[in-house]
Amino acid sequence: MTPRWYVGCDVRSRKFVAFPSQIVPTEETHGHWLAYAIGPFRTKRGALFMAEHGEGNPHCVTVTQAEKLAKQSEPKGLR
Repeated sequence: MTPRWYVGCDVRSRKFVAFPSQIVPTEETHGHWLAYAIGPFRTKRGALFMAEHGEGNPHCVTVTQAEKLAKQSEPKGLR
């Protein structure tokens, strides 16, 4: 099984962190280091965009918005 990408809020730093997981994050499996998780994301690019630009951004609240914004912000030669 291929890992899927999620974004979690780190318990200590309260910052968003992108991470791959083979299982759906739950309190039992990831609660020791995450306050909550968002996802799964379709792409790593979307998860990384959410982790970097999503916190406090009203334009990047959902997985779909993060995926769309990540694609739009990618340099045109790489699409």
